[in-house]
Amino acid sequence: QVRLVESGGDLVQPGGSLRLSCAASGIIFRLNIMEWYRQAPGKEREWVADITTSGSITRYADSVKGRFTISRDNAKNTMYLQMNSLKPEDTAVYYCYSATYWGQGTQVTVSS
Repeated sequence: QVRLVESGGDLVQPGGSLRLSCAASGIIFRLNIMEWYRQAPGKEREWVADITTSGSITRYADSVKGRFTISRDNAKNTMYLQMNSLKPEDTAVYYCYSATYWGQGTQVTVSS
């Protein structure tokens, strides 16, 4: 059974930082591209970032480029999203995605 479990979401002030994690099981983690998506209230789910199997190549949406960093630890079957300089518009439920599977999401709220 495939499971993707996100964690690390929280309420943070503008300008703050958070680190999200996505723990995977039931898939051969090291063989799969991993991705982060987010969905803000009343909006469609949007792609945020992805990372290749080895972690050597990463891509980012323009809205988060320079502020967010995606990474992975294949030994721990875990992907991360370091989010810095957070803005209110980053408020959303953040999901990890791989091999047609979605996690349940973790809520990030950026507000003073």
